[in-house]
Amino acid sequence: MRLSARHLASLVLLLLWVLTPPPVAAEFNIEDVRTRDESDMLVMDAEIRYGFSEDALDALDNGVPLTVEVHVQLRGVDDWIWDESLVDQRLRYVIRYKPLSERYMVSRLPSDGGISYVTRDAAIAALGKIEGLQLVSKERMNEAGGPFEIQVKASLDIDELPLPLKPEAYLFPSWKLSSGWTKWPLDH
Repeated sequence: MRLSARHLASLVLLLLWVLTPPPVAAEFNIEDVRTRDESDMLVMDAEIRYGFSEDALDALDNGVPLTVEVHVQLRGVDDWIWDESLVDQRLRYVIRYKPLSERYMVSRLPSDGGISYVTRDAAIAALGKIEGLQLVSKERMNEAGGPFEIQVKASLDIDELPLPLKPEAYLFPSWKLSSGWTKWPLDH
């Protein structure tokens, strides 16, 4: 049986389509939040998976710094949205590529320094680790009552992008990256 060129081309395209892995979804995901007592303070550790879109990764590789904001709140479990949070912190981080050194830099803002990484994947993984974040004193928690939950949200801050990229970031969903709010019960 002899295959025509048309059938052979169709077969090759079908084979390529079946063997091509699906694209990784561009989304941020809060994977884990843990708390512990440390020197009479409630301290939080978190793992965030930053799934940047291809547009964002392309911009990063071309020297555009990407700023992410992690919003952390400690609230009563039964609190209404207008009730004041016991803790309301916004952590800002920037990841940027340094072409002269061919390294990626991750910094917490406001800061002059940062930590350098050889690969983009290592820098993004490090960006997703929050360790030892002091939230509130145990005394203040006891005064406020309880029970409490931690709410965490991570998002790309498109307002920090360079001016030429802002219109695209506002118009296209590939730039609107956010985990949405996640709720985590207190470990205590």
